Amino acid sequence: MATLREIELRLKSVRNIEKITKSMKMIASTKLSKAQKAMQAGKLYGAANAEVFETTKEEPAGSRKLFLVISSDKGLCGGIHSSVTKATRRAITNAPDSPIPGVSVDSDSPVMVVGDKSKAQLSRIYAGNFKLTFNQIGRDVPTFADAAGVADLVMKSNVEFDSVVIVYNKFVSAISYEAAAMEVKGESALKKNESFNKYEMEDDFTKDLFEFSLANALFATLAESHACEQSARRNAMDNASKNASDMIGSLTMQYNRGRQAAITNELVDIITGASAL
Repeated sequence: MATLREIELRLKSVRNIEKITKSMKMIASTKLSKAQKAMQAGKLYGAANAEVFETTKEEPAGSRKLFLVISSDKGLCGGIHSSVTKATRRAITNAPDSPIPGVSVDSDSPVMVVGDKSKAQLSRIYAGNFKLTFNQIGRDVPTFADAAGVADLVMKSNVEFDSVVIVYNKFVSAISYEAAAMEVKGESALKKNESFNKYEMEDDFTKDLFEFSLANALFATLAESHACEQSARRNAMDNASKNASDMIGSLTMQYNRGRQAAITNELVDIITGASAL
Protein backbone atom coordinates (compact mmCIF):
# COMPACT_ATOMS: atom_id res chain seq x y z
CA MET A 1 0.00 0.00 0.00
CA ALA A 2 1.30 3.47 -0.91
CA THR A 3 2.58 5.63 1.91
CA LEU A 4 1.20 9.11 2.60
CA ARG A 5 4.35 10.65 1.15
CA GLU A 6 3.96 8.71 -2.12
CA ILE A 7 0.29 9.70 -2.41
CA GLU A 8 1.19 13.34 -1.73
CA LEU A 9 3.84 13.32 -4.47
CA ARG A 10 1.43 11.72 -6.93
CA LEU A 11 -1.24 14.30 -6.08
CA LYS A 12 1.23 17.08 -6.82
CA SER A 13 2.16 15.47 -10.14
CA VAL A 14 -1.47 15.02 -11.26
CA ARG A 15 -2.31 18.63 -10.30
CA ASN A 16 0.57 19.85 -12.48
CA ILE A 17 -0.66 17.68 -15.36
CA GLU A 18 -4.16 19.14 -14.94
CA LYS A 19 -2.76 22.67 -15.21
CA ILE A 20 -0.91 21.76 -18.42
CA THR A 21 -3.92 20.08 -20.07
CA LYS A 22 -6.20 23.00 -19.19
CA SER A 23 -3.70 25.43 -20.70
CA MET A 24 -3.41 23.33 -23.85
CA LYS A 25 -7.20 23.17 -24.12
CA MET A 26 -7.41 26.98 -23.99
CA ILE A 27 -4.71 27.31 -26.65
CA ALA A 28 -6.42 24.75 -28.90
CA SER A 29 -9.76 26.56 -28.48
CA THR A 30 -8.15 29.82 -29.63
CA LYS A 31 -6.49 28.14 -32.61
CA LEU A 32 -9.71 26.34 -33.53
CA SER A 33 -11.53 29.59 -34.28
CA LYS A 34 -8.72 30.65 -36.64
CA ALA A 35 -8.64 27.21 -38.23
CA GLN A 36 -12.39 27.26 -38.89
CA LYS A 37 -12.12 30.63 -40.66
CA ALA A 38 -9.32 29.25 -42.83
CA MET A 39 -11.38 26.11 -43.49
CA GLN A 40 -14.31 28.18 -44.79
CA ALA A 41 -11.96 29.97 -47.19
CA GLY A 42 -10.43 26.66 -48.23
CA LYS A 43 -13.83 25.15 -49.00
CA LEU A 44 -14.34 27.81 -51.68
CA TYR A 45 -11.22 26.52 -53.42
CA GLY A 46 -12.50 22.95 -53.10
CA ALA A 47 -15.92 23.87 -54.51
CA ALA A 48 -14.37 25.65 -57.49
CA ASN A 49 -12.10 22.66 -58.01
CA ALA A 50 -15.07 20.26 -58.07
CA GLU A 51 -16.71 22.25 -60.88
CA VAL A 52 -13.68 21.64 -63.10
CA PHE A 53 -14.15 17.86 -62.91
CA GLU A 54 -17.95 17.75 -63.12
CA THR A 55 -17.89 17.00 -66.84
CA THR A 56 -14.70 14.93 -66.79
CA LYS A 57 -15.22 11.36 -67.89
CA GLU A 58 -14.52 8.50 -65.54
CA GLU A 59 -11.12 6.89 -65.85
CA PRO A 60 -10.88 3.42 -67.38
CA ALA A 61 -10.41 0.38 -65.16
CA GLY A 62 -6.86 -0.21 -64.03
CA SER A 63 -5.99 3.47 -63.70
CA ARG A 64 -3.03 4.08 -61.42
CA LYS A 65 -3.84 6.19 -58.38
CA LEU A 66 -1.46 8.15 -56.18
CA PHE A 67 -2.52 8.37 -52.53
CA LEU A 68 -1.67 11.63 -50.79
CA VAL A 69 -2.37 11.32 -47.05
CA ILE A 70 -2.91 14.52 -45.04
CA SER A 71 -1.62 14.30 -41.47
CA SER A 72 0.60 16.47 -39.24
CA ASP A 73 3.76 16.35 -37.14
CA LYS A 74 2.10 16.88 -33.75
CA GLY A 75 0.38 14.48 -31.37
CA LEU A 76 -1.87 14.80 -28.31
CA CYS A 77 -4.95 15.02 -30.52
CA GLY A 78 -6.71 11.68 -30.13
CA GLY A 79 -7.12 9.38 -33.13
CA ILE A 80 -6.89 12.09 -35.78
CA HIS A 81 -3.83 10.51 -37.43
CA SER A 82 -4.90 6.87 -37.19
CA SER A 83 -8.19 7.87 -38.84
CA VAL A 84 -6.57 8.73 -42.19
CA THR A 85 -4.09 5.86 -41.83
CA LYS A 86 -6.89 3.31 -41.50
CA ALA A 87 -8.82 4.92 -44.38
CA THR A 88 -5.75 4.64 -46.62
CA ARG A 89 -5.29 0.99 -45.70
CA ARG A 90 -8.96 0.28 -46.48
CA ALA A 91 -8.62 1.98 -49.86
CA ILE A 92 -5.44 0.12 -50.87
CA THR A 93 -6.87 -3.24 -49.77
CA ASN A 94 -10.17 -2.50 -51.59
CA ALA A 95 -12.18 -3.00 -48.39
CA PRO A 96 -16.00 -2.63 -48.55
CA ASP A 97 -15.83 0.52 -46.40
CA SER A 98 -13.14 2.14 -48.56
CA PRO A 99 -13.26 5.97 -48.77
CA ILE A 100 -13.42 5.60 -52.57
CA PRO A 101 -16.15 2.94 -52.91
CA GLY A 102 -16.57 1.00 -56.12
CA VAL A 103 -13.04 1.76 -57.34
CA SER A 104 -10.42 -0.98 -57.61
CA VAL A 105 -6.95 0.02 -56.38
CA ASP A 106 -3.61 -1.74 -56.93
CA SER A 107 -1.76 -2.89 -53.83
CA ASP A 108 1.45 -1.27 -55.17
CA SER A 109 -0.13 2.18 -55.57
CA PRO A 110 2.34 4.99 -54.76
CA VAL A 111 1.85 6.76 -51.42
CA MET A 112 2.89 10.24 -50.30
CA VAL A 113 2.31 11.52 -46.77
CA VAL A 114 2.07 15.02 -45.34
CA GLY A 115 3.05 14.80 -41.65
CA ASP A 116 5.33 12.55 -39.60
CA LYS A 117 2.58 10.88 -37.57
CA SER A 118 0.83 9.00 -40.39
CA LYS A 119 4.21 8.43 -42.02
CA ALA A 120 5.34 6.42 -38.99
CA GLN A 121 2.08 4.42 -39.00
CA LEU A 122 1.98 3.65 -42.73
CA SER A 123 5.70 2.96 -43.12
CA ARG A 124 5.33 -0.24 -41.10
CA ILE A 125 3.02 -1.69 -43.76
CA TYR A 126 3.59 0.18 -47.03
CA ALA A 127 7.26 1.11 -46.79
CA GLY A 128 7.78 -0.02 -50.40
CA ASN A 129 4.97 2.22 -51.66
CA PHE A 130 6.41 5.44 -50.21
CA LYS A 131 7.57 7.98 -52.78
CA LEU A 132 7.62 11.31 -50.92
CA THR A 133 6.96 12.57 -47.41
CA PHE A 134 6.46 16.15 -46.23
CA ASN A 135 6.78 17.67 -42.77
CA GLN A 136 6.72 21.10 -41.13
CA ILE A 137 3.42 21.77 -42.95
CA GLY A 138 0.42 22.79 -40.89
CA ARG A 139 2.34 23.97 -37.83
CA ASP A 140 0.25 27.09 -38.23
CA VAL A 141 -2.87 27.73 -40.32
CA PRO A 142 -2.13 26.28 -43.80
CA THR A 143 -1.76 28.71 -46.68
CA PHE A 144 -2.13 28.32 -50.43
CA ALA A 145 1.66 28.66 -50.69
CA ASP A 146 2.04 25.47 -48.61
CA ALA A 147 -0.38 23.62 -50.89
CA ALA A 148 1.31 24.95 -54.04
CA GLY A 149 4.71 23.82 -52.72
CA VAL A 150 3.44 20.28 -52.14
CA ALA A 151 1.75 20.18 -55.55
CA ASP A 152 4.96 21.35 -57.23
CA LEU A 153 7.00 18.59 -55.57
CA VAL A 154 4.40 16.00 -56.54
CA MET A 155 4.65 17.09 -60.17
CA LYS A 156 8.46 16.96 -60.08
CA SER A 157 8.59 13.54 -58.39
CA ASN A 158 8.39 11.65 -61.73
CA VAL A 159 5.87 9.23 -60.17
CA GLU A 160 3.48 7.80 -62.75
CA PHE A 161 -0.22 8.14 -61.91
CA ASP A 162 -3.55 8.82 -63.59
CA SER A 163 -5.19 10.59 -60.66
CA VAL A 164 -4.42 11.73 -57.11
CA VAL A 165 -6.56 10.56 -54.19
CA ILE A 166 -6.20 12.92 -51.23
CA VAL A 167 -7.10 11.18 -47.96
CA TYR A 168 -7.92 13.68 -45.22
CA ASN A 169 -10.12 14.29 -42.17
CA LYS A 170 -13.47 15.89 -42.96
CA PHE A 171 -14.78 18.40 -40.42
CA VAL A 172 -18.27 17.36 -39.27
CA SER A 173 -18.65 19.47 -36.12
CA ALA A 174 -16.56 20.85 -33.28
CA ILE A 175 -16.64 17.43 -31.59
CA SER A 176 -16.52 15.01 -34.53
CA TYR A 177 -14.71 14.31 -37.79
CA GLU A 178 -14.48 11.48 -40.30
CA ALA A 179 -11.97 10.24 -42.85
CA ALA A 180 -12.79 11.19 -46.44
CA ALA A 181 -11.16 11.17 -49.87
CA MET A 182 -11.02 13.73 -52.67
CA GLU A 183 -9.92 12.60 -56.12
CA VAL A 184 -8.17 14.94 -58.54
CA LYS A 185 -8.20 13.71 -62.13
CA GLY A 186 -4.90 13.60 -63.99
CA GLU A 187 -3.83 15.14 -67.29
CA SER A 188 -5.17 12.30 -69.42
CA ALA A 189 -8.69 12.71 -68.00
CA LEU A 190 -8.58 16.45 -68.62
CA LYS A 191 -7.46 15.98 -72.21
CA LYS A 192 -10.52 13.80 -72.81
CA ASN A 193 -12.85 16.40 -71.31
CA GLU A 194 -15.31 17.47 -74.01
CA SER A 195 -15.77 20.91 -72.44
CA PHE A 196 -12.09 21.71 -72.91
CA ASN A 197 -11.83 20.17 -76.38
CA LYS A 198 -14.23 22.79 -77.74
CA TYR A 199 -11.49 25.39 -77.44
CA GLU A 200 -8.01 25.65 -78.86
CA MET A 201 -5.58 25.21 -76.00
CA GLU A 202 -1.82 25.11 -75.71
CA ASP A 203 -0.13 21.73 -75.33
CA ASP A 204 0.83 22.26 -71.69
CA PHE A 205 -2.60 23.63 -70.73
CA THR A 206 -3.81 20.39 -69.14
CA LYS A 207 -0.59 20.00 -67.17
CA ASP A 208 -0.85 23.52 -65.73
CA LEU A 209 -4.57 23.07 -65.01
CA PHE A 210 -3.94 19.77 -63.23
CA GLU A 211 -1.21 21.29 -61.06
CA PHE A 212 -3.41 24.26 -60.19
CA SER A 213 -6.37 21.96 -59.45
CA LEU A 214 -4.15 19.79 -57.24
CA ALA A 215 -2.97 22.87 -55.33
CA ASN A 216 -6.60 23.99 -54.87
CA ALA A 217 -7.64 20.57 -53.57
CA LEU A 218 -4.62 20.39 -51.28
CA PHE A 219 -5.34 23.80 -49.80
CA ALA A 220 -8.96 22.85 -49.10
CA THR A 221 -8.02 19.52 -47.50
CA LEU A 222 -5.08 20.93 -45.54
CA ALA A 223 -7.27 23.66 -44.05
CA GLU A 224 -10.04 21.21 -43.16
CA SER A 225 -7.61 18.69 -41.67
CA HIS A 226 -6.01 21.45 -39.60
CA ALA A 227 -9.41 22.43 -38.20
CA CYS A 228 -10.11 18.78 -37.34
CA GLU A 229 -6.74 18.50 -35.62
CA GLN A 230 -7.34 21.55 -33.43
CA SER A 231 -10.85 20.34 -32.58
CA ALA A 232 -9.56 16.87 -31.69
CA ARG A 233 -6.74 18.34 -29.59
CA ARG A 234 -9.16 20.54 -27.66
CA ASN A 235 -11.43 17.56 -26.98
CA ALA A 236 -8.49 15.36 -26.01
CA MET A 237 -7.16 17.96 -23.57
CA ASP A 238 -10.67 18.47 -22.16
CA ASN A 239 -11.00 14.74 -21.51
CA ALA A 240 -7.51 14.62 -20.02
CA SER A 241 -8.37 17.50 -17.66
CA LYS A 242 -11.54 15.71 -16.54
CA ASN A 243 -9.63 12.48 -15.95
CA ALA A 244 -6.99 14.35 -13.96
CA SER A 245 -9.72 16.01 -11.88
CA ASP A 246 -11.29 12.61 -11.13
CA MET A 247 -7.90 11.18 -10.20
CA ILE A 248 -7.19 14.14 -7.91
CA GLY A 249 -10.49 13.51 -6.10
CA SER A 250 -9.71 9.81 -5.70
CA LEU A 251 -6.14 10.44 -4.49
CA THR A 252 -7.31 13.17 -2.09
CA MET A 253 -9.81 10.79 -0.52
CA GLN A 254 -7.15 8.10 -0.28
CA TYR A 255 -4.70 10.57 1.29
CA ASN A 256 -7.27 11.80 3.83
CA ARG A 257 -8.17 8.27 4.84
CA GLY A 258 -4.53 7.35 5.27
CA ARG A 259 -3.89 10.52 7.29
CA GLN A 260 -6.91 9.83 9.52
CA ALA A 261 -5.72 6.25 10.04
CA ALA A 262 -2.25 7.48 11.00
CA ILE A 263 -3.72 10.00 13.48
CA THR A 264 -5.98 7.30 14.95
CA ASN A 265 -3.01 4.96 15.42
CA GLU A 266 -1.05 7.73 17.16
CA LEU A 267 -4.00 8.44 19.49
CA VAL A 268 -4.31 4.73 20.28
CA ASP A 269 -0.61 4.62 21.16
CA ILE A 270 -0.95 7.70 23.42
CA ILE A 271 -4.05 6.35 25.19
CA THR A 272 -2.44 2.93 25.59
CA GLY A 273 0.68 4.50 27.08
CA ALA A 274 -1.34 6.68 29.43
CA SER A 275 -3.38 3.67 30.61
CA ALA A 276 -0.18 1.71 31.30
CA LEU A 277 1.05 4.50 33.57
